[in-house]
Amino acid sequence: MTRIGLYGGSFDPVHNAHLALARTALDHLQLDELRWLPAGRAWQKQGAHASGDDRAAMVAAAIDGEPRFVLDRQELDRDGPSYTIDTVRALQAQRPGATWFLLIGQDQYRNLQSWKDWTALLDAVTLAVAGRDDAAVDASGTALATTPHRLVLLPMPAMPHSASDIRARLAEGAPPQTLAPSLVPPAVASYIARHHLYGPPRHTTPKN
Repeated sequence: MTRIGLYGGSFDPVHNAHLALARTALDHLQLDELRWLPAGRAWQKQGAHASGDDRAAMVAAAIDGEPRFVLDRQELDRDGPSYTIDTVRALQAQRPGATWFLLIGQDQYRNLQSWKDWTALLDAVTLAVAGRDDAAVDASGTALATTPHRLVLLPMPAMPHSASDIRARLAEGAPPQTLAPSLVPPAVASYIARHHLYGPPRHTTPKN
């Protein structure tokens, strides 16, 4: 039976911690495929800083060379907000009989009962949850804690990378190349530089 992981996020930009979690999922869950799903209109977050096309291109650059990684644009190309259950239903209709895993973090896990059709989502996938900073994966005090669901814990080393920190460095004028390879893959740093993403405002000289 085919084992498929789903990894959604803004990826604004994609960075090494994203890749570390994805590689851990490949090995720990014995996945045949991991689908990267850049969010379109993420209903619980503010709008992305880079366009959907740019974020998809950065993911494509980051995952190049790993045949089990697949870029999936459906949430970018779908009208309206990005709801995970809609994506899962669409994919399961295309790939009947597969086993599905949804990669999420501890914060998303505790907040899952706020997601659209969350109980249907629990029936459709196994949750693969990565904790942060050795924090225990815990849903106590939430409706999720008393709702049966399949759960796998992903062992993750502490990696203090965040997209917001990377954007902040670039906004302060750090050259994108200085982020590679410790924070982002070199191909992503090159894309950011070529397309002038996340940097300080570019001033123009007013015409007389």
